[in-house]
Amino acid sequence: MQKTIFVVDDNDINLSMAKEALKDYYRVMTLPSAAKMFALLEKVTPDLILLDIEMPEMDGFDALRRLKSNSAQSDIPVIFLTSMTDSEIEVNGFQLGVVDFITKPFSAPVLLNRINTHLNIDELTRERTSQLSEKTEQLQNLQNSIVFVVSDMVENRDKGTGGHIDRTATYIALLVDAMKAQEVYVDGLKEIDMDLFVSSARLHDVGKISIPDDILNKPGKLTKDEYNIMKKHSPEGERVVDQMISRTDDAEFLKNAKLFAGYHHERWDGTGYPHGLAGTDIPLQGRIMAIVDVYDALVSERPYKKAYAADEAVAIIMENKGSHFDPDITDVFYSIRDQFEEVK
Repeated sequence: MQKTIFVVDDNDINLSMAKEALKDYYRVMTLPSAAKMFALLEKVTPDLILLDIEMPEMDGFDALRRLKSNSAQSDIPVIFLTSMTDSEIEVNGFQLGVVDFITKPFSAPVLLNRINTHLNIDELTRERTSQLSEKTEQLQNLQNSIVFVVSDMVENRDKGTGGHIDRTATYIALLVDAMKAQEVYVDGLKEIDMDLFVSSARLHDVGKISIPDDILNKPGKLTKDEYNIMKKHSPEGERVVDQMISRTDDAEFLKNAKLFAGYHHERWDGTGYPHGLAGTDIPLQGRIMAIVDVYDALVSERPYKKAYAADEAVAIIMENKGSHFDPDITDVFYSIRDQFEEVK
């Protein structure tokens, strides 16, 4: 299939010369102005644009700026056609994203050679980008698979928390979406990859892998000493994730996992563990997980307690707003409490 070239120039002679030079090799569309080009771009996406700099109404620089500001058109390679040889013009053009300059009057061999070179480069770039995206997706799938296996191993040891990890992952996605919509801590959330963020939360209890079975699965209330041992799962979780970080380059994903693991038992008033942080000194991941983790614990039956009704769990969390939980995140939780109940 022939590739499509737009030639944009207000000079009919230049348009005719370019079309004659290229017609045997490409599908050529000649346009007398940038305005005509943008009208055609709504229907046709070319493989390359030859764009004159000196045109009335909208010159080449303005047209290029508009092209680059549109995500659907910004990747189209653009070659400037110009009779000017000013070095400042070249600098400005390259800074804006033009791939080359062709000086007018141009010869057919030069025009063909330059176009062919840049189309080959563009094709190779797209091919490499596609391969990289595919590799990234494969690594993402592998990473998620490992997380699922590790979190499943931990949950299978903790006999009383069936489904806890899956539910908390779902709750977190709901809560973060609502926080974004309500612009609560949006600066800390706007750059996150939601899939990675939620997946990393599945490792929040990974430290339980080091807790003895007789404590982890005790059917009754823990003694003070047993509770102190249980509390070690948070720093142990940080240690486990740190070991992972030391052996991988994906620090962003694991950084989130470490913060979920190490800080989900901190309290807004500073009386939590293991670090005793208060307020916004607690990482956002810990403050989000604190609500999610407690809600799921309340509405779930455990060997040592019956499950609370959803409205009872919500009431307990709201009573602890500003003491155990971040007040702003608690309000967001309250606004979507019915969605949490549906998950349960």
